[in-house]
Amino acid sequence: LRYIGNRIAFGYAEEYRIQRAEQLIDSVLLPHIGTNKAARYQKAIFLCEVIGRLLETSLGIRKPTDRDHYANKRLKLAGPLLMELYRMAFMKLLRDIRYQLERAAASRYPVKISTFVRPGIITDFVKHAFATGNWPGGRVGVTQLLNRTNHLATISHLRRVQSPLSRSQPHFEARDLHGTHWGRICPAETPEGSNCGLVKNLALTAEISYPVKKRGLLEKLYSLGVVPLSEAIMKRKHYAAKVFVDGLLIGYHANGEKLVENLRELRRRGEISTSVNVALYKYPHIQEVWINMDEGRVRRPLIVVKNGKPLLTREHIEGLKNKTLRFRDLVAMGVIEFLDAEEEENALVALRPEDVTEEHTHLEICPYAILGAVVSIIPYAEHNQSPRNIYEGAMGKQALGIFAINHNLRVDSRSHLLVYPQKPLVVTKASELLDLDTRPIGQNMVVAILTGQGYNMEDAVVLNKSAVERGLALSLSYRVYEVEARTYIGGEKDVIKIPDPNVRGYRGEHAYRVLDADGLAHIESDISGGTVIVGVQSPPRFLEEYQRAPARELVWRDASETIRPSEAGVVDTIFITKNEEGNKLVKAKVRSFCVAEIGDKFASRHGQKGVVGMLLPQEDMPYTESGIVPDLIINPHAFPSRMTIGQLLESIAGKVGALKGEFIDGTPFMGKPIEELRRELEALGFKSSGKEVMYDGITGKRYEAEIFIGVVYYQKLHHLVRDKIHARSRGRVQMLTRQPTEGRSRGGGLKFGEMERDCLIAHGASFLLLDRLLEQSDKYTAHFCKLCGLPAYYDLKQERFICPVHGKDAEIATVSLPYAFYLLLEEMMSMCIYP
Repeated sequence: LRYIGNRIAFGYAEEYRIQRAEQLIDSVLLPHIGTNKAARYQKAIFLCEVIGRLLETSLGIRKPTDRDHYANKRLKLAGPLLMELYRMAFMKLLRDIRYQLERAAASRYPVKISTFVRPGIITDFVKHAFATGNWPGGRVGVTQLLNRTNHLATISHLRRVQSPLSRSQPHFEARDLHGTHWGRICPAETPEGSNCGLVKNLALTAEISYPVKKRGLLEKLYSLGVVPLSEAIMKRKHYAAKVFVDGLLIGYHANGEKLVENLRELRRRGEISTSVNVALYKYPHIQEVWINMDEGRVRRPLIVVKNGKPLLTREHIEGLKNKTLRFRDLVAMGVIEFLDAEEEENALVALRPEDVTEEHTHLEICPYAILGAVVSIIPYAEHNQSPRNIYEGAMGKQALGIFAINHNLRVDSRSHLLVYPQKPLVVTKASELLDLDTRPIGQNMVVAILTGQGYNMEDAVVLNKSAVERGLALSLSYRVYEVEARTYIGGEKDVIKIPDPNVRGYRGEHAYRVLDADGLAHIESDISGGTVIVGVQSPPRFLEEYQRAPARELVWRDASETIRPSEAGVVDTIFITKNEEGNKLVKAKVRSFCVAEIGDKFASRHGQKGVVGMLLPQEDMPYTESGIVPDLIINPHAFPSRMTIGQLLESIAGKVGALKGEFIDGTPFMGKPIEELRRELEALGFKSSGKEVMYDGITGKRYEAEIFIGVVYYQKLHHLVRDKIHARSRGRVQMLTRQPTEGRSRGGGLKFGEMERDCLIAHGASFLLLDRLLEQSDKYTAHFCKLCGLPAYYDLKQERFICPVHGKDAEIATVSLPYAFYLLLEEMMSMCIYP
């Protein structure tokens, strides 16, 4: 203790140094074991175990720990994260109380204890962390706005797993798939770019463990023959199996295998918590039994197999169908049990019922349970090239649909709604479980694989204009405009009304044409860019304005909320409420119809994305012998290199489903076989290949080749051209550089970067380069001395430019140059670097 004290409290009295050393050992060293003196022996044992393992690893007896194995990982959910946050907030409150007490003691005035406790400290600390996403310990992005693009995107966001590792480092092993991801982490749903492999999603059936109280389990262990650590003799320590509970050595047992078997049986009978997992490790010299009951373990359900037979019977399945049984009942009965990655190391799991043998311990519930929420809705996903499933994992979250049942009562700042969503003809079992049958995210389209007169080159698609006019891919776009009637320091308030004509910044009667007498836009009135949607009149902002004029002569200003210049629509709903400060809050929802147009983005469920290249009238579209006209034409070059065979299978399955009037099961790994679909298609009078004779709609001539045509489920993505189109002829410039502002929202110029500049230089288009980077950007006329090259200044008395070095004798030249470069010269001169 004296040695530690000398290191952490050098210069203090010996008694204080020893006290600080004891405090460090009890509170800071291995606090998960305990924070009192009684835990010191357990901490010493723990340290000895760590040193022993280190030596065994260096001697090759034990393999190095796999950092990417999910037995060595724990996920932090909202509870533990909030616990950390509240702990820091409470410590901040205690520090503030201490400071207030010290200040009160110095003042020597009688005070109330209640005045020292400021509860706002905790509230503000927690609110700030939630608003910014910055957590104690330097972590950022902990809180995020829930994605509400569609129902699937919401589920996916709620099951996302974020790694704390740096995005700028390679971390190849951490980004790779690991064997323990099977059934726990989706192998396909991960973003592209720097987050690839570090941001993951839980698989369909994966769950996170919750903590269990240890006391009851420890008593059960001792009754099963575990000898406590304090009572174990040296001989038993050498030959008996070590028993660990949550990483702590609690005793020894004569037969590790028997103990593990008994514990698993107790769990299946419900005598100990189903959240407990047990693993057995066998080494040449000793056995180790690891019992995990902590929170944050990723577990997955499996069917228990005994004597080569699954415990799940047909009666159980009928009970689930009739709703007389629930899934939790099967877990309580020991038919299904949740295994973490550590216990699964002792299990032998069969993929299908026919694979079960005497050696198997468990059976998978279903093969597609290894996939996440988004990827599990891809029909025949196992037939696609894996990157395509990854792309769909991202695009499925961008599809328009019904994002919430109460969408008409919600005030999301931006939202989209598909007007005629359809259930896909080719379904997966997961889509039914995820409730996508009632909240679809696309429409069934008749798709022909055909070159479309050059309009569907390079991932473009041709849409049937007549189908679009009938409502195909029609969506609604909502934007919410928010206005708060603020209260200012002097007691003045904003007034929501139609502004008076004499206010500063009055926009003219036409701008307020849709406002009712209360200053709010009339419901269902047409509104366009620049039109006022909520009228607001604000008091003067500056004190001087009050001092100059009496109250009745004060000039108020117009602070009304206007529609964005690039938008138009119909006033859908007006919400009126109050915020925390008691100020009046108005939220106006504007609705606009989004008819599919050239430039809108569509995608199938197989990562085959495409932008609309042309809208062709129905009479110009190709047609089949039976008169079927496709809704969408996709280019044949989209398939050979991308190998999305799943889409071809879906096309045939969708065709069969449409002809027979039924839904086809396309669940990954267990969908309806293609051979069966081809036989059914042939029986219906079509070619089993899915191809048909088609005719050109313009010439009426028959195509030489047969065309592959079928029904595919297509998604309209929220990347709409109307939200991205931007052009500028003149507009605002930045104050500092005098260059055009950046971005569509600010009416800025189009970006012209280094690579574009290099292209024009290589092309030899010098006049175009001069036009873009000088004439249309920040052209500035400056005056320089011809002798020294320094900028000249203008003398008002002499009415001429003078060089700061050579005076009026210098010859001054006029030069046109970018103002940003002139600014650089001036900044260099400010550092005494003369150009």
